[in-house]
Amino acid sequence: MEDQAHLEQASPAVRRRVQDSFDRQGLMAHLGARITKIAPGRVHIVLPARAEVTQQHGYIHAGATSAIADSAGGYAALTLFPEECDVLTVEYKINLLAPALGDHIEAIGTVLKSGRTLTVCQLEVYGVRDDGERKLVANGQQTLISIDGPAR
Repeated sequence: MEDQAHLEQASPAVRRRVQDSFDRQGLMAHLGARITKIAPGRVHIVLPARAEVTQQHGYIHAGATSAIADSAGGYAALTLFPEECDVLTVEYKINLLAPALGDHIEAIGTVLKSGRTLTVCQLEVYGVRDDGERKLVANGQQTLISIDGPAR
């Protein structure tokens, strides 16, 4: 069951800040990823399945899976940071649990602990079919650092 805080939306100013930053990411645009939810401490990013993001067996490539997971966690952290701060990933580990199959994959970044300097996030990636079937295909953990910003 989702925590009540994750059901609410972030303020319009936070949503705009996160979306503006996301829109500056060349890799996310190149992959065709988009943010679908911005809540306090939680961000969802969806990546449609297309030939350009697959590996040789037709599964969505681990690099694409990892990239949207990293961004979902980073933006989840950013929702809790003061406006004068930005975020950088220090490290992350991801376990690929199953081939990434579906009509799209959805990465969910959730803040586990937000600190003044370091923040820790949980990362989950689901393969999602158009009929609504969801399968966890990757999970991980990430550490982020708060930096002076925002970066331009």
